[in-house]
Amino acid sequence: MKILKRLVKECTPPLLYKAIKRMRTTNNENSFICPVCNKTVRTFLRLPIFYDDMMEKYEYIHSLFCFETMNRKAYSCPHCSASDRNRLYAIYLNKIFQTLAKEKYTFLDIAPTKNLTEFIKKHDFIKYKSADLYMEGVDDKVDITDMNIYADNSFDMILCSHVLEHIDDDRKAMSELFRVLKPSGFGIIMVPINLNLKEDFENPEYKTESERWKYFGQNDHVRLYSKNGFVNKLLKSGFKVNQLGIEYFGKEVYEKHGIHPHSVLYIVEKC
Repeated sequence: MKILKRLVKECTPPLLYKAIKRMRTTNNENSFICPVCNKTVRTFLRLPIFYDDMMEKYEYIHSLFCFETMNRKAYSCPHCSASDRNRLYAIYLNKIFQTLAKEKYTFLDIAPTKNLTEFIKKHDFIKYKSADLYMEGVDDKVDITDMNIYADNSFDMILCSHVLEHIDDDRKAMSELFRVLKPSGFGIIMVPINLNLKEDFENPEYKTESERWKYFGQNDHVRLYSKNGFVNKLLKSGFKVNQLGIEYFGKEVYEKHGIHPHSVLYIVEKC
């Protein structure tokens, strides 16, 4: 390798060699990091064109550019496939895990993703449990609106990411999340939020694939959340809600990990 580099240097005109070397240095400085797999990333992958095609096909009525916490241009990690929201969770969890006494903490992950599960399980002080009603390979088959297999105040940490928009009775699901969370714990609860909406947009009569793509942006979604609607539902369920955005994490952190400036993390606590 050293011989090859020397030959390239000797056979390349000096000014061109300097330009190539400067370009390489710039590219290295501008590389990103995925906090889930901890690998360097030259470019994150865009949101799959499938979603644009489906929204165009079914004439989605809202703007595609008003979603909170979605980086369409840098959506997923090319190494581990972690989405931008999963990368944001990992940034926060890394920050929190460093402050914890290394005793055992119970963690409930609703509808888990493989990349984030692996990230969380690397921490041996986390007693991890995954749950979902339909997904194969989870620890517990659970209906989020009726998690009777868990006692009150069971978990130190809860992650419920992009689940509630699939649930007819999201208030009941939030109530269950509140019930099983310990008063000393915290939860990350996230949903797709359209920043143009003043209130949640839902209609139980929209049941077909075309209707749900048109009005909610996905064939298995039953509503589209507004920021105020989502936060108010969490508050009425009993949670204290903390909204952590770029002011909390810092612009440099967002840029390094491919997080859109409009991204917000919703951290809930049991009052």
